[in-house]
Amino acid sequence: MTSSFLIHFILFFTLCFKAKAVIKLPPNVTVPAVIAFGDSIVDSGNNNHLKTLVKSNFPPYGKDFQGGVPTGRFCNGKIPSDILAEELGIKGYVPAYLDPNLKSTDLLTGVGFASAASGYDPLTPQIASVIPLSTQLDMFKEYIGKLKNMVGEERTNFILTNSLFVLVGGSDDIANTYFIAHARLQYDIPAYTDLMSNSATNFVKEIYKLGARRIAVLGAPPIGCVPSQRTLAGGIVRECAEKYNDAAKLFNLKLSKELDSLGHNSPNSKIVYIDAYNPLLDIILNYQKYGFKVVDRGCCGTGKLEVAVLCNPFDTTCSDASEYVFWDSYHPTEGAYRKLVDAILQESFSRLL
Repeated sequence: MTSSFLIHFILFFTLCFKAKAVIKLPPNVTVPAVIAFGDSIVDSGNNNHLKTLVKSNFPPYGKDFQGGVPTGRFCNGKIPSDILAEELGIKGYVPAYLDPNLKSTDLLTGVGFASAASGYDPLTPQIASVIPLSTQLDMFKEYIGKLKNMVGEERTNFILTNSLFVLVGGSDDIANTYFIAHARLQYDIPAYTDLMSNSATNFVKEIYKLGARRIAVLGAPPIGCVPSQRTLAGGIVRECAEKYNDAAKLFNLKLSKELDSLGHNSPNSKIVYIDAYNPLLDIILNYQKYGFKVVDRGCCGTGKLEVAVLCNPFDTTCSDASEYVFWDSYHPTEGAYRKLVDAILQESFSRLL
């Protein structure tokens, strides 16, 4: 089999055996891949082989993922990048770029470079010993080189131009670096959110230079309402920690303005700020309307503090994660992610086409 024939066979196979699309794209629009950067919200296993405590490649993580396999996703099942790829009809899930079992064909339809506990502040991944955005960018450059070797420069450029790039960050900066570790005492909240928004915008500029054109950047969620932050900063009744939420809202306001300006000054781009804060807050405040029964604790253990190594096979895990908004004390369940992604797609997806 010649190399030319093999490349065309791979492309044919990829196009013919896609997942069933939920989103109907316009006739002249194609989205060949989903490519993710950022933190644990879209980390599909890149932390598995790092020397860090921030891992989830053990039960009960993955309880509802393809036969109960703990892949390194911080969830009971699929994460937002997986759900996006599935609903776009690209494939069932987005694998981690550092997965040792990654196949060459996986590169054509997208991979994840995200690393749990990473963030826009360079100090955030350093504290947790995880992969910073600068290294995620280096990995992306390596990925582009692999694509060119596989399918040539023209097809690589087509993939980069038309794929959906997703960037998620900010939660770990606000919750862990700023409020819990108090590692940025030289900054007040306005100055720290400036640092975060500038870093996020600069990262988007870098992937744009490398060929990315459809770029969705998710704002920070209502981090003060996740179970762990309710426990740590919500008082005796575990209310939402409003100082965390206020920081997230300020960051989102700045990020939205920066990205809007960047989009207007980046030819042929679709650079879109995605509001994740309000849709997730609505799920949290009106959880019963969305079909959930528990919102103030996660499914794993007591659900009040357990995350990563503290959420493990020795803890009691709820029998039905679909009743919970949160899987562990920090991350939503697949069910909550699906509600969130649906809301985001309805509100924002048309702006990315």
